[in-house]
Amino acid sequence: MNFQDWFKLFQEQIVHTSFIEWLAVGFGVAEVLLAKKNSIWLYPTGIISILLSMFLLLNVKLYAETLLSIYYLIMSVYGWIIWKKRKQEAESQVSWSNNNELTIAVLISVIGFGVLFLVLRHFTDSDVPLFDAFVSATAWAGMWLLAKRKIENWIFLNISNIVAIPLLFHKKLPLMACLTTFLFTVAIFGFFDWKKIINKSRLKLAQS
Repeated sequence: MNFQDWFKLFQEQIVHTSFIEWLAVGFGVAEVLLAKKNSIWLYPTGIISILLSMFLLLNVKLYAETLLSIYYLIMSVYGWIIWKKRKQEAESQVSWSNNNELTIAVLISVIGFGVLFLVLRHFTDSDVPLFDAFVSATAWAGMWLLAKRKIENWIFLNISNIVAIPLLFHKKLPLMACLTTFLFTVAIFGFFDWKKIINKSRLKLAQS
Protein backbone atom coordinates (compact mmCIF):
# COMPACT_ATOMS: atom_id res chain seq x y z
CA MET A 1 0.00 0.00 0.00
CA ASN A 2 1.50 3.33 -1.10
CA PHE A 3 1.28 6.73 0.60
CA GLN A 4 -1.82 7.81 -1.37
CA ASP A 5 -3.66 4.67 -0.27
CA TRP A 6 -2.68 5.29 3.35
CA PHE A 7 -3.75 8.93 3.16
CA LYS A 8 -7.09 7.96 1.62
CA LEU A 9 -7.61 5.38 4.36
CA PHE A 10 -6.70 8.03 6.95
CA GLN A 11 -9.29 10.46 5.50
CA GLU A 12 -11.97 7.77 5.42
CA GLN A 13 -11.26 6.82 9.03
CA ILE A 14 -11.59 10.43 10.19
CA VAL A 15 -14.91 10.82 8.35
CA HIS A 16 -16.33 7.63 9.89
CA THR A 17 -14.96 8.21 13.40
CA SER A 18 -17.80 8.26 15.94
CA PHE A 19 -18.35 11.06 18.45
CA ILE A 20 -17.58 8.66 21.32
CA GLU A 21 -14.28 7.70 19.71
CA TRP A 22 -13.32 11.37 19.32
CA LEU A 23 -14.17 11.91 23.00
CA ALA A 24 -12.05 8.90 24.00
CA VAL A 25 -9.10 10.18 21.97
CA GLY A 26 -9.58 13.73 23.27
CA PHE A 27 -9.57 12.67 26.91
CA GLY A 28 -6.61 10.37 26.21
CA VAL A 29 -4.60 13.28 24.80
CA ALA A 30 -5.63 15.44 27.77
CA GLU A 31 -4.45 12.71 30.15
CA VAL A 32 -0.94 12.65 28.71
CA LEU A 33 -0.67 16.45 28.61
CA LEU A 34 -1.76 16.63 32.25
CA ALA A 35 0.75 13.91 33.17
CA LYS A 36 3.44 15.99 31.47
CA LYS A 37 2.47 18.90 33.74
CA ASN A 38 2.56 16.60 36.79
CA SER A 39 -1.14 17.27 37.45
CA ILE A 40 -3.34 14.89 39.42
CA TRP A 41 -6.16 15.67 36.96
CA LEU A 42 -4.53 13.21 34.56
CA TYR A 43 -6.34 10.42 36.40
CA PRO A 44 -10.01 11.52 36.14
CA THR A 45 -9.50 12.43 32.47
CA GLY A 46 -7.72 9.12 31.87
CA ILE A 47 -10.50 7.16 33.56
CA ILE A 48 -13.09 8.81 31.30
CA SER A 49 -10.98 7.95 28.26
CA ILE A 50 -10.61 4.33 29.39
CA LEU A 51 -14.35 3.90 30.05
CA LEU A 52 -15.23 5.32 26.64
CA SER A 53 -12.60 3.10 25.00
CA MET A 54 -13.97 0.03 26.79
CA PHE A 55 -17.43 0.80 25.40
CA LEU A 56 -15.98 1.01 21.89
CA LEU A 57 -13.93 -2.18 22.29
CA LEU A 58 -16.89 -4.16 23.57
CA ASN A 59 -18.99 -2.83 20.72
CA VAL A 60 -16.59 -4.33 18.16
CA LYS A 61 -16.11 -7.52 20.24
CA LEU A 62 -12.45 -6.96 21.10
CA TYR A 63 -12.75 -8.70 24.45
CA ALA A 64 -9.02 -9.19 25.10
CA GLU A 65 -8.35 -5.49 24.56
CA THR A 66 -11.22 -4.72 26.93
CA LEU A 67 -9.55 -6.81 29.64
CA LEU A 68 -6.35 -4.82 29.15
CA SER A 69 -8.36 -1.62 29.54
CA ILE A 70 -9.69 -2.93 32.86
CA TYR A 71 -6.06 -3.16 34.05
CA TYR A 72 -5.48 0.45 32.99
CA LEU A 73 -8.65 1.45 34.84
CA ILE A 74 -7.51 -0.27 38.05
CA MET A 75 -4.05 1.31 37.80
CA SER A 76 -5.61 4.73 37.20
CA VAL A 77 -7.75 4.48 40.33
CA TYR A 78 -4.71 3.18 42.25
CA GLY A 79 -2.55 6.02 40.97
CA TRP A 80 -5.20 8.63 41.74
CA ILE A 81 -5.39 7.45 45.36
CA ILE A 82 -1.58 7.46 45.76
CA TRP A 83 -1.15 10.89 44.18
CA LYS A 84 -3.95 12.36 46.33
CA LYS A 85 -2.42 10.88 49.48
CA ARG A 86 1.04 12.21 48.65
CA LYS A 87 -0.39 15.65 47.93
CA GLN A 88 -2.01 15.68 51.36
CA GLU A 89 1.34 14.65 52.86
CA ALA A 90 3.17 17.38 50.88
CA GLU A 91 5.12 14.74 48.93
CA SER A 92 3.85 15.54 45.46
CA GLN A 93 7.28 15.77 43.80
CA VAL A 94 8.34 13.21 41.25
CA SER A 95 11.51 11.15 41.68
CA TRP A 96 13.81 8.59 40.10
CA SER A 97 13.07 4.92 40.80
CA ASN A 98 15.22 2.98 43.23
CA ASN A 99 16.65 -0.43 42.32
CA ASN A 100 13.69 -2.35 43.77
CA GLU A 101 11.15 -0.28 41.85
CA LEU A 102 13.06 -0.68 38.59
CA THR A 103 13.30 -4.43 39.19
CA ILE A 104 9.54 -4.64 39.71
CA ALA A 105 8.92 -2.63 36.53
CA VAL A 106 11.18 -4.93 34.52
CA LEU A 107 9.47 -8.00 36.01
CA ILE A 108 6.06 -6.59 35.12
CA SER A 109 7.30 -6.17 31.54
CA VAL A 110 8.94 -9.59 31.26
CA ILE A 111 6.29 -11.68 33.04
CA GLY A 112 3.47 -9.70 31.46
CA PHE A 113 5.00 -10.21 28.03
CA GLY A 114 5.36 -13.96 28.58
CA VAL A 115 1.79 -14.43 29.82
CA LEU A 116 0.23 -12.23 27.16
CA PHE A 117 2.24 -13.83 24.36
CA LEU A 118 1.16 -17.33 25.38
CA VAL A 119 -2.48 -16.30 25.71
CA LEU A 120 -2.51 -14.44 22.39
CA ARG A 121 -0.59 -17.22 20.62
CA HIS A 122 -2.68 -20.16 21.84
CA PHE A 123 -6.11 -18.75 22.68
CA THR A 124 -6.71 -16.00 20.10
CA ASP A 125 -6.47 -15.55 16.34
CA SER A 126 -3.95 -12.70 16.67
CA ASP A 127 -1.46 -12.53 13.80
CA VAL A 128 0.95 -10.34 15.81
CA PRO A 129 1.07 -11.93 19.29
CA LEU A 130 4.75 -11.07 19.82
CA PHE A 131 4.42 -7.33 19.17
CA ASP A 132 0.97 -7.02 20.72
CA ALA A 133 2.20 -8.65 23.93
CA PHE A 134 5.32 -6.45 24.03
CA VAL A 135 3.34 -3.22 23.61
CA SER A 136 0.90 -4.11 26.38
CA ALA A 137 3.48 -5.47 28.87
CA THR A 138 5.77 -2.43 28.68
CA ALA A 139 2.76 -0.12 28.95
CA TRP A 140 1.69 -2.00 32.10
CA ALA A 141 5.06 -1.29 33.69
CA GLY A 142 4.86 2.34 32.61
CA MET A 143 1.44 2.77 34.19
CA TRP A 144 2.70 1.25 37.46
CA LEU A 145 5.63 3.68 37.54
CA LEU A 146 3.34 6.60 36.66
CA ALA A 147 1.15 5.74 39.66
CA LYS A 148 4.25 5.98 41.84
CA ARG A 149 5.32 9.25 40.17
CA LYS A 150 8.58 7.79 38.94
CA ILE A 151 10.23 9.52 35.99
CA GLU A 152 11.09 6.21 34.29
CA ASN A 153 7.39 5.77 33.48
CA TRP A 154 8.00 7.91 30.37
CA ILE A 155 10.76 5.55 29.23
CA PHE A 156 8.63 2.42 29.55
CA LEU A 157 5.61 4.10 27.95
CA ASN A 158 7.70 5.26 25.00
CA ILE A 159 9.28 1.84 24.55
CA SER A 160 5.69 0.65 24.20
CA ASN A 161 4.74 3.53 21.89
CA ILE A 162 7.67 3.10 19.51
CA VAL A 163 6.59 -0.49 18.80
CA ALA A 164 2.88 0.37 18.79
CA ILE A 165 3.21 2.96 16.00
CA PRO A 166 4.28 0.55 13.20
CA LEU A 167 1.99 -2.11 14.65
CA LEU A 168 -1.04 0.19 14.26
CA PHE A 169 0.00 1.05 10.70
CA HIS A 170 0.29 -2.68 10.01
CA LYS A 171 -3.26 -3.10 11.33
CA LYS A 172 -4.38 -0.30 8.96
CA LEU A 173 -5.26 2.05 11.80
CA PRO A 174 -3.45 5.23 10.69
CA LEU A 175 -5.50 7.53 12.91
CA MET A 176 -4.52 5.60 16.03
CA ALA A 177 -0.92 5.43 14.79
CA CYS A 178 -0.83 9.22 14.43
CA LEU A 179 -2.30 9.60 17.93
CA THR A 180 0.37 7.27 19.33
CA THR A 181 3.07 9.28 17.53
CA PHE A 182 1.71 12.40 19.24
CA LEU A 183 1.75 10.64 22.62
CA PHE A 184 5.32 9.48 21.94
CA THR A 185 6.40 13.09 21.35
CA VAL A 186 4.60 14.38 24.44
CA ALA A 187 6.22 11.65 26.55
CA ILE A 188 9.69 12.84 25.50
CA PHE A 189 8.90 16.35 26.72
CA GLY A 190 7.24 14.85 29.80
CA PHE A 191 10.48 13.10 30.75
CA PHE A 192 12.50 16.31 30.56
CA ASP A 193 9.82 18.33 32.38
CA TRP A 194 9.81 15.83 35.24
CA LYS A 195 13.63 15.85 35.26
CA LYS A 196 13.52 19.63 35.77
CA ILE A 197 11.11 19.17 38.68
CA ILE A 198 13.49 16.67 40.31
CA ASN A 199 16.49 18.97 39.82
CA LYS A 200 14.62 21.95 41.29
CA SER A 201 13.59 19.85 44.29
CA ARG A 202 17.20 18.76 44.88
CA LEU A 203 18.39 22.36 44.58
CA LYS A 204 15.87 23.52 47.21
CA LEU A 205 16.98 20.75 49.56
CA ALA A 206 20.64 21.69 49.06
CA GLN A 207 19.91 25.34 49.80
CA SER A 208 17.81 24.63 52.91
